[in-house]
Amino acid sequence: MNKGLEVFSDSSERLNYNFPDFPLYVRKGTLHQFLRFAAECHWHPDLEFISVLEGFMEYFIDEQIVRINSGSGIFVNSKRLHYGFSADQTDCSYIVVAVHPSLLGENTYPGKAYLKEKFGPLAEDYLILDSTVSWQMEILRSMSELFDEVNQNSPNMLRLLSEAVSICASVGDHIKKNSSQHPDDQSWMIFWKMVDFIHHNYDNKISLKNISEVGSVSKSQCCKLFKKYVGQPPNVYLNAYRILKGCEMLQETNRSICEIALACGFQTASYFSYVFRITKGENPQEYRRRVKNEPKHETELSGMDR
Repeated sequence: MNKGLEVFSDSSERLNYNFPDFPLYVRKGTLHQFLRFAAECHWHPDLEFISVLEGFMEYFIDEQIVRINSGSGIFVNSKRLHYGFSADQTDCSYIVVAVHPSLLGENTYPGKAYLKEKFGPLAEDYLILDSTVSWQMEILRSMSELFDEVNQNSPNMLRLLSEAVSICASVGDHIKKNSSQHPDDQSWMIFWKMVDFIHHNYDNKISLKNISEVGSVSKSQCCKLFKKYVGQPPNVYLNAYRILKGCEMLQETNRSICEIALACGFQTASYFSYVFRITKGENPQEYRRRVKNEPKHETELSGMDR
């Protein structure tokens, strides 16, 4: 299904890992933290695991929508478009774990071969984790243990590495090749090309004409492809991505709002603040104060607000 992913470069979303130089992301979160109870559509090379603690979550994963109930979870394979949401805006609490391939031997020959086979573009996009299946229940239990260990005063880094590798190995033992290819591989590749262009050029002035020209399609066809694959027009996706990058800068730098606005491709700080408030439900200054005062474990779901 994911042949189009092969045209995508490294312009993926950066996760705010728990520890420097140790690319493991473990957090608790709730859907009410997001405007309209829906996170931004995103992707990253990390292998992502979600465990729903209370309520339920609907999950978009490469054109499909699945429901994850309390006590169950989902594994999302590397470099797949995804996001969690609640259509009726009911809350849901969860644990998210994301493991970067570098922790799994990505830089070794056997590790690279294994990752390509199990977590490459020809493997299944996701697996539902059911607590009634023993090996899947073990993954859900390990996720809770990872969260507890991360929040110790002096976390055992070897234990974290062992648990993270173990849950990925369990998925690797059971994941299969995709049973079918994407129904329209050419359209899929064109769409990814246009998304890649946005991810590389969001800091510049971009028009619908620019985006459609990258895919060698008409502006109307460009809009249809974005609507089909991510459920929103290109300009909405572009602004959401710019706000996502703005959130990263607000969290990770002391740059002024004006500097961040320009770095994200907005012409003025006032328009950046206007779009930010519509998207996030608060202005950039309020967001910066809130995330800096929040406990570390309350950071939002991976890829949705890092």
